[in-house]
Amino acid sequence: MAKQQHKLGIDIDGTVTDPATFVPFLNKAFNKNLTLDDITQYHLPPLLGVTDDEFWAWMQKHEGDIYAQAPPAEAAKAVLSELSGRHHLIYITARPPYLKDLTIQWFERHGLPYDHIELLGSHKKVKQAKQHGVELFFEDRLETANAMAEELDIPVILFNTPYNQGTAHRLIHRVRNWTEAKQKLTLLLGATD
Repeated sequence: MAKQQHKLGIDIDGTVTDPATFVPFLNKAFNKNLTLDDITQYHLPPLLGVTDDEFWAWMQKHEGDIYAQAPPAEAAKAVLSELSGRHHLIYITARPPYLKDLTIQWFERHGLPYDHIELLGSHKKVKQAKQHGVELFFEDRLETANAMAEELDIPVILFNTPYNQGTAHRLIHRVRNWTEAKQKLTLLLGATD
């Protein structure tokens, strides 16, 4: 079996995890009644009626629990398992580095394959993607997707959500789920078999 045909960069939160993961936690903590459709921007404090400092203080206190309980996105396990036999899966996430053990445990608990997981504590992922020779990236944050496409000149599969609407670089391809992502990957990189 030909392993590592392509090096695939993959974000975790909102991409491998269900994009609605945070919604019940936000509703409970900030006394809201939001749905994913209400989350129309990536910057959450204005939607919650709190300051950045208040939001990040809450986030630092609760992010481990949220990430530990996050369900995988629909079909993520099946598609990633299929891709892992043929491609090198490199996860690059904005999660802070101190959550690495929790993140690896989450992957193992859900039976999700990985070759490398890198936690940056920042949305600036281009440098790491370049260092790893990533040829295509899976992402949910529009700004990160645009940076990847523009600076690395690679295709980006963007998981369409209410919070990532806006002008996308010509190399960005929107999908609704992992089944569509696999189809798009096949079109962009050729057969995955």
